[in-house]
Amino acid sequence: MASEMLQGRGSLSLSANDLERSLTFYTGLGFVVQDRYEDEGRLQGVMLRAGDALLGVSQDDFAKGRDRAKGLGMSFYVETDQDVAALARQAKDAGVTLDGDPAPLPWGPMGFRATDPDGFKVTICNKG
Repeated sequence: MASEMLQGRGSLSLSANDLERSLTFYTGLGFVVQDRYEDEGRLQGVMLRAGDALLGVSQDDFAKGRDRAKGLGMSFYVETDQDVAALARQAKDAGVTLDGDPAPLPWGPMGFRATDPDGFKVTICNKG
C-alpha cells in the first residue's frame, strides 16, 4: 500500500524566557507581527510572519523549570529571493548579533545565521 504525501501548511512555535526580548530579535531579522495573544492585557505570545514563513513565539510559563535548556538541536531555516547581505546589514543595524557574516553555505546558497536569546538557531539564505 503506497503512502500518501502529507499536503499541509504549518508554523513553528517556540517558548521564550523573555518574550519581549525574543520579539525584538525576530523583528530585527525582518519578521513582522501578524497576531498578538494577550491575557488580561499582558502579552503572552505572537505569531510572526516573514513572507510565507510563520513563527509562533510564546512566553514560557516555567512550569518545567526556569533553567531548562532550549534551542538544543533545533534550527529554523528561512529561504528568500532577497539580497541576503542586505538583510544581514538590516539585522545588524537593528541590534541583532549574527553568528557570522553572510557566506556561501556548504550546499551552495548565500546565507547567514543568528542565535535567538534562548539559543534557537535561525538561518536565512537564498534558495539553493
